[in-house]
Amino acid sequence: MRTVDIVSKLETYRRARAYGRIRLSPKTVKLIKKKALPKGDLVEATKLAGIMGAKRTGELLPFCHPIPLDFVEVALKVKSSGVEVFSEVRGIAKTGYEMEALTAVSVALLNIYDMCKGVDSGILIEEIKLTHKEGGKSDWGTDLRGVGVGVRSQSRELGDLVLSYLKGLGAKESPK
Repeated sequence: MRTVDIVSKLETYRRARAYGRIRLSPKTVKLIKKKALPKGDLVEATKLAGIMGAKRTGELLPFCHPIPLDFVEVALKVKSSGVEVFSEVRGIAKTGYEMEALTAVSVALLNIYDMCKGVDSGILIEEIKLTHKEGGKSDWGTDLRGVGVGVRSQSRELGDLVLSYLKGLGAKESPK
């Protein structure tokens, strides 16, 4: 077993979003809205728990590289049947932020479970899923129109090769 070798990958802008849902009783939802749960304000505590979860992803998942998080946001929608959790994680890295976004949602949902378990015995985490992935292979080269790229290389041949590749993706060579 080993991690994926990302030594030769380029650092690029990447973003991931995730979603999760937990079912709660109407009584519990009322307590959340009134901020009357025994453990306190569920919404604010859950946002913090989700952010902390994203930051700890590399420690929790043995094959997940620890990567810098430039932005993490966790948002909640309290509904009549429970709570929906949304996360977005983004930054510049050699690998994507999917696991960080999913971990943020997962930890947020576990926090909701923990804060509500004393008043609700029918809690059900219903769904956790990735809803958006941007950057890396899945987005690289889709459209380079309007993008400026500087190419520096140790040899003219390598520079010409990179320039040719970028032109094939829609980039235009600027005047020298």
